[in-house]
Amino acid sequence: MSQSVDTARVTLDSESDTARCAAGLANVLVPGVLIALNGQLGAGKTTFVRGVLQALGHKGAVKSPTYTIIEPYTIAGKEINHFDLYRLADVEELELLGFRDYLNEASICFVEWPQRAEGYLPTCDLEIDLSVKSGSNSGARELLVSAQTDVGRRVLEEWNPECL
Repeated sequence: MSQSVDTARVTLDSESDTARCAAGLANVLVPGVLIALNGQLGAGKTTFVRGVLQALGHKGAVKSPTYTIIEPYTIAGKEINHFDLYRLADVEELELLGFRDYLNEASICFVEWPQRAEGYLPTCDLEIDLSVKSGSNSGARELLVSAQTDVGRRVLEEWNPECL
């Protein structure tokens, strides 16, 4: 009998490590998954999402949706929504944007700054915390993943073992 995985921690020494780790997640994402991305400005949240999108086959630019709040993508028949709630003034703005419509069984959603929608956002399947590794002059990051649901645990268990 296998034991379920609830958390994992890894050091990402470079942007290419981040892309490799994100590609591992891209390989196991399932429709309907909701992923929260936490971390200070510049911690690598958008870089991580860019890695997922590129691993799925996206060829264009991937920018932070800081001002637009959402950047939707359709890649190889998969609907991926990238939210950045940093500039959200009030959770009612999400209702006006039709936020709940984006959270459906067919879409994969990444939400940066999820704490800005506290009380509005449903429980995320995975919480990914990115931080600059203390004492690191090279820009290394620490990634901590926590599964919050059964779906999150299944995704975490299947994630690329080279990364985690």
